Amino acid sequence: METKILKVVRQGEAFSVQSLKQESGSIQKCNIVLRELGGSKFENEFVCTMLGNLAACKFYEGDVVAATLRFSTHEYQGQVFQEILATDIVKV
Repeated sequence: METKILKVVRQGEAFSVQSLKQESGSIQKCNIVLRELGGSKFENEFVCTMLGNLAACKFYEGDVVAATLRFSTHEYQGQVFQEILATDIVKV
């Protein structure tokens, strides 16, 4: 995991997805786009997933946040995909 200071580009709406790990059978999920600090729009950006209670948190464009990100990959039908899970986000 890695903690970074980032700026919020945009955040989608939370929605419910099936989860075998939850007693209720579902969990809230939300996507957020975060950009490294710098002087241009060409800084590195990360499309991250927020799950559970974190998915209910609302951040706004331009908010500066400290985010802990977990990078992982998975294979599906012969293709490899990268996932970035935001495990914690706090507005600075």
